[in-house]
Amino acid sequence: MIWNRSIPRATVIPVLAYIDAEEAAAWLCHAFAFTIRLRVDTHRVQLNVGEGAVIVRELRPLEIGSPVGLGHSITVRIDDADAHCDLARKHGAKITQEPATHPYGERQYVAEDLAGHSWTFSQSVADMLPEDWGGTSEQLL
Repeated sequence: MIWNRSIPRATVIPVLAYIDAEEAAAWLCHAFAFTIRLRVDTHRVQLNVGEGAVIVRELRPLEIGSPVGLGHSITVRIDDADAHCDLARKHGAKITQEPATHPYGERQYVAEDLAGHSWTFSQSVADMLPEDWGGTSEQLL
């Protein structure tokens, strides 16, 4: 695979639709501490998320009025779930699950952004084998 500076290097790049891509990008940067990688006019913005990326785009005419993001969520790994949650709440994120530490070694919280997209933010707090908490592993990478 060749490297193209016009697209993030991440292997998987979620693309989320918003009524106003510029407003959404600004909000995500303030609330979730993302940074802008590049803009394509005013209809698409690439955001840096740690070593990953998210692209926000404007809704297409046929998408306007449709339910936003029903059944999907994006998980982003972070360093401090509690501080990140405080920042998100300060900037108007709707916290749907407060930070909690789970048996699989992650401290997570869930927030909805300004358009209703669901985001899970996850802080690793322990290195756990799946079998230690009831999971199964096929092959650990």
